[in-house]
Amino acid sequence: MRGSPYGFDLFDNCISCTWRQESFFCNMGQPTLEAFDAIAFTSAYPKGAVLYSEGDAPRGAFLICHGGAKLSISSADGKTLITKIAKAGEVLGLSSALSGHPYKATAETIEPSQVNFIRRDDLHRFLGTHHPAYASVVRQLTEECEAEADHIRAIELSHSAAEKLANLILSWCPHEGPDKPCRCQMLLTHEDVSQMIGTSRETVTRLFKDFREKKLISMKGATLTVHNPAALRALVLL
Repeated sequence: MRGSPYGFDLFDNCISCTWRQESFFCNMGQPTLEAFDAIAFTSAYPKGAVLYSEGDAPRGAFLICHGGAKLSISSADGKTLITKIAKAGEVLGLSSALSGHPYKATAETIEPSQVNFIRRDDLHRFLGTHHPAYASVVRQLTEECEAEADHIRAIELSHSAAEKLANLILSWCPHEGPDKPCRCQMLLTHEDVSQMIGTSRETVTRLFKDFREKKLISMKGATLTVHNPAALRALVLL
C-alpha cells in the first residue's frame, strides 16, 4: 500500500486490497489473483482522466479498483451519448482487448480512481493459463450485454424525458426494496445526465427541479435521496 495525491491509498496487489468485492475479477482464487497481480500496472488518476478513446487500437484492459468511470460514444457531428457508468470491480475495454478491435467507446474517470492496467498480450496469456478467470470474463461480458439492452430500451422506448430521468434515477438505487427510500452518490453533472438520456442539459435541470418540488427526491452535496421510489416508478411506462 502507498499513498496517492488524490486522498486515498493505492494497493499494489489484489491479495491485500481492502476494496475487493464479490464482482468480476475481484473474487478469483488466490493463485489466480497472484498471477493477475504479476501482470497488472497500478496507477492513480484524477477526475476527468481519459483511460482510452473511441476508435483507438486496444492496448489492453483497465480494472477499476477504486472510483468510477463513464463510457461514451460520439457521432461525426459532435453529439455524445454516455452509455454506462462503470464502478469499482469492473474491467473496461475487455471485449476490445480480447477481439483486437478498436475500443468502442471513450472511458473517462468521474472521480479520483485507482486503475490497474493489463496489457493485451499479457491478458491473453493469463487467460490461457488460468482458466478460472474465464468465469469472470464471461460474467462481465454477459452483464455488459444485458446492461446495454436495458439502456437502449430505456432511451429509445421511453415516452418522455421525465420517464427517462426517472428510470435512470431508479437504476442508481440499491435493490433493497421496490418502494424503500434510498440514497446514492451522484457524481455526474447535469450535462452528463443529459448525455445519458439523450436530451438537453436545460431539460435535465428543469426535471430535477420539478422532482425536488414534488418531494420525489432531494439533493445535499453529491448525495441524492429518493424519497418516493413508487412515484418515480409510476412515471416509467415500460
